[in-house]
Order: sequence, then C-alpha cells, then structure tokens
Amino acid sequence: MSATPVLYLSHGAPPLADDPLWTSQLAEWSAGLPKPKAILVVSAHWEEAPLTVGATTTVPLVYDFWGFPEHYYQVTYPAPGAPELAAKVRKLLHSPQTPVHEAPERGLDHGAYVPLVEMYPDADVPVLQVSMPSLDPRVLFELGRKLKPLRDEGVLIIGSGFFTHNLSAMRVGTHGQPPQWSTEFDQWGNDMLRAGDLDALLDFERKAPAAQLAHPRIEHFAPLFVSLGAGIEDAKPETVIDGYWYGLAKRSIQLG
Repeated sequence: MSATPVLYLSHGAPPLADDPLWTSQLAEWSAGLPKPKAILVVSAHWEEAPLTVGATTTVPLVYDFWGFPEHYYQVTYPAPGAPELAAKVRKLLHSPQTPVHEAPERGLDHGAYVPLVEMYPDADVPVLQVSMPSLDPRVLFELGRKLKPLRDEGVLIIGSGFFTHNLSAMRVGTHGQPPQWSTEFDQWGNDMLRAGDLDALLDFERKAPAAQLAHPRIEHFAPLFVSLGAGIEDAKPETVIDGYWYGLAKRSIQLG
C-alpha cells in the first residue's frame, strides 16, 4: 500500500463556508484521496512549545475568531478523537531534548475544522491537532520528517495555513486583481515548489519577493514546512488549488 499523501492547504476564515468555488475545490480534493484512517493537523493558529498534543477523546472546537456573525460560532464538527495516533506521535517525537506535552482540553481551531467540514463533512475520521513548537522553517521541516512514518499507516498529515497572509493589507485591487505583493510571492513560491528548491523555500524570508508584506508574521506559511518534511523526499509538490481570496493567495499543495 502506498503512503498516504501529505497536504498543505490554505484554510480561509469561517466565511470560507460561503464560497461555493473554494468549498467545491476542497470537496473534490478529498474525494480524490484515499480515505485516511486518521488525520493529523498542524495549524497556523496553535503555537506552543514544546510540541503539545491536543484533545484525544471528546474533541471540542475552538472558535478562535472575533466579530463574525453568530452562525459561525454554531458550527459543529464532532470528529472522533485519535488516542492511538497521539500515542504514535509521542513515540516518534518524545525525547529528553524534545519533550511532548499534553493539552487534553484543547480542541480543533478554525485552521483545522473549517477545511475539514468541507473535505470530510461526515466527521467520521479521527482527528488530532498538535501545536507548532517553533516558527523556524528548519525545525518544522525536521518535525515533518519525524512524522513521515505515519503516512505508511494511513494517516493524512495536513499543514494548514495561508500561502499569503496580511490581514491589514487584505484587499482586492482595481478590476478585482489581488495586490502585487501577493501575486509576486505566490508566483515565487509556486516556482520554487515546482523546482523542488527546498533551500530557497526554507530561506524564504530573505529570498522571496515581498516576503515581509506577504507574511508580516510567518505563522501561516510555517505549516508548509511540516508538510514538506513529511513528503518532499518522496514526491514533487503539486498545486491542487490556486487563485486568490480577498487578495490573499489560497495556493494549496499535495505531496504524494
């Protein structure tokens, strides 16, 4: 049996559910994947060191956003917990130098459940979220490499962020065009992924055009490196979704 693919997806905000194109793209993507035995999510919205394992029994949702209409806070996603997956994560990662902590009450934030509602709406696949212990691309790449064996056991590893992410400059320009900083960074990122230029991607803050505008803080690009670590040695990244949402690049990729 071949290894389960690895994803990096741009997860959007709660109103993603109102975008018929984007929701259909996510649904079509998951329909073309082998159904996973479990899902492991690393989201831009949970930074905690050392690496921390979230809820493994009842998995609540974390409505980590403000100022939206009330119905976005009523969304549910009763996915089963994944205690067996959590045990495997601990085994793969724990050492005196890299302890693994527990947060049994910490549920799925919107970087996890918003896309999963569209991709696996039956909520019948066990889901585990773990924190990003660092924003250092090399640390996260090595984390992905350590998690890679899970793919052979049917685990879908998802890095969830946004390919460009600057909310203060989020806008659609003249004639509906995204801003130049977003298109420049997106094109550069696509070129580097297609070329498999891992060194450039790891050093994106210095090498990418408009990097500081595309990512004033890098937490939404950072999950990409977990995905690359878990998959780039076996497969070339392929873009599954591209385009823009309010000027932000929603490029999403698959490895394997």
